[in-house]
Amino acid sequence: MNPFSYQRATSPDDAVRAASTSGAKFLGGGTNLVDLMKLDVEHPSKLVDLTHIDLTRIEDGPSGGVLVGALVRNSDLANHTRIVENYPLLSQALLSGASPQLRNMATTGGNLLQRTRCYYFMDTAFPACNKRVPGSGCAALQGFNRIHAILGQSDSGPRSHSSCIATIPSDMNVALAALNATVHVLGPKGKRAIAISDFHRLPGTTPHIDTNLQAGELITGVELPPPAFAAHSWYLKVRDRQSYAFALVSVSAGLQMNEAVIQSVGLALG
Repeated sequence: MNPFSYQRATSPDDAVRAASTSGAKFLGGGTNLVDLMKLDVEHPSKLVDLTHIDLTRIEDGPSGGVLVGALVRNSDLANHTRIVENYPLLSQALLSGASPQLRNMATTGGNLLQRTRCYYFMDTAFPACNKRVPGSGCAALQGFNRIHAILGQSDSGPRSHSSCIATIPSDMNVALAALNATVHVLGPKGKRAIAISDFHRLPGTTPHIDTNLQAGELITGVELPPPAFAAHSWYLKVRDRQSYAFALVSVSAGLQMNEAVIQSVGLALG
């Protein structure tokens, strides 16, 4: 692990100012970033601790839905009465992920930013990983790729400078996509809102860039629209074992019904 500096932020604005340093990373629950630092994959020069910022509320959203603070723990979100009753799809997805211990630490914002669990990305003994070392190739294309992408992957060959078949491991993100959530961020240029469909990037020619966040931007919350699928929704996760395993295939599905007529559909595949 490389040396780094540490700063505890006291407000979202304070966090954004602290992260203006090149190489700075935000630290929430630490369930992903700290692992990657230990594995020598991530090398932040500075950690900005967010855990003392008041972003832990689940409250009314500006458009009639729910606004979830970026530091709401996964376990609290999954078991919140309002989420269970009005957004059961999200609760089911969260409860199918990780372990109770990890859900007690992991945050909503951190879940959005999870990096891939591709074996070649996580293990620096393998030099070929375009997501970790841009331009080095993709070992997964002809290697062990059981949990890798079926849809949306780069089409280039294994030695291409941009090929990648890695996936985001998050269950929560699949549910948020079906629910058509919005991500609220704060950065050096102010506030903005990003549709969940525009938040994550396909690998394309830049597989090392996971999201459309700009430099120094902090996720402050996730807005769920007014509930439409509460009575007719389900999260299905197919995996090698029934707990603490990443999805081989997952589906978030929701139907808005008027008696026997489908009014609208939310559908996302992981």
